[in-house]
Amino acid sequence: MFEQVISVDRMEQAVSLFGSFDENIKLIESHYGVTVLSRGSEIKITGDAESVSKAVRAINGLLVLINRGESLSEQNVRYVISLADDGNEDKLSALSGDCICITSKGKPVKPKTLGQKKYVDSIRNNTITLGAGPAGTGKTYLAVAMAVNAFRAKEVNRIILTRPAVEAGEKLGFLPGDLQQKVDPYLRPLYDALFDMLGAESFQKYQERGSIEVAPLAYMRGRTLDDSFIILDEAQNTTREQMKMFLTRLGFGSKIVVTGDVTQIDLPDGKKSGLVDAMRILKNVDGIAINTFTEKDVVRHKLVQDIIKAYEKQEERKKK
Repeated sequence: MFEQVISVDRMEQAVSLFGSFDENIKLIESHYGVTVLSRGSEIKITGDAESVSKAVRAINGLLVLINRGESLSEQNVRYVISLADDGNEDKLSALSGDCICITSKGKPVKPKTLGQKKYVDSIRNNTITLGAGPAGTGKTYLAVAMAVNAFRAKEVNRIILTRPAVEAGEKLGFLPGDLQQKVDPYLRPLYDALFDMLGAESFQKYQERGSIEVAPLAYMRGRTLDDSFIILDEAQNTTREQMKMFLTRLGFGSKIVVTGDVTQIDLPDGKKSGLVDAMRILKNVDGIAINTFTEKDVVRHKLVQDIIKAYEKQEERKKK
């Protein structure tokens, strides 16, 4: 048996590290097959040499998060474990201090993974950013946070959120109400993100003034959008023609973020996804960044990661 000791400066660090009912440390013990004990200001890890080495790297990574004021959750413990497995836990310091904005409930919005950090930096540094990846990677939420941040800082005068009105494999039939009520169900995820950032009252006020617009993609045709932060969500369901139409709406002083999941295309058979096409055509254009998320960037329930992995394996088997 091999043993290694880590010293902590304060008892609170050890308490945060272990979590309630030792849930954080149990994840590390289970993953690496080691035993972790706390003795005052020392944490003792025992097991076989390689497992202990990886567990120590994971624990040091978690201490980096604790020291910068992060509260540990199952999601970020599992993420740090995955980084330690790849020998990348030292990159965690890149995540520190990057608060994009504060939600209406006072909660800071920060990138939680290196993939999210890269995405946020791409939005800051480029005029157009394409973000593609599986469900739960924060593509839309972080884009809306960046839009709200730019709007509050008066870098843009308007936020425009849009998505194609494509049914996800089921016919919704006739929807009652006026035109806005008919398209609202398609736009609900965008409203949810904005309500979270601004609060329902502020959102209503800005929408009435025309400072915030949530509309289907068809409404974008023929417009030039200056001084605006424009987000196209669910872009995998645009056609090649729609994507070209949307990207050419770009005006002066504006930013565009395009998000989508190329594994969830709901277009009729034979129609090529505008997002897949754009990622191929625009990859070497200055001022345009292309970000691809993986299942490691999923910040929802662990089962979401497992579901994505299972589907990816199935797709690989089909190709073979």
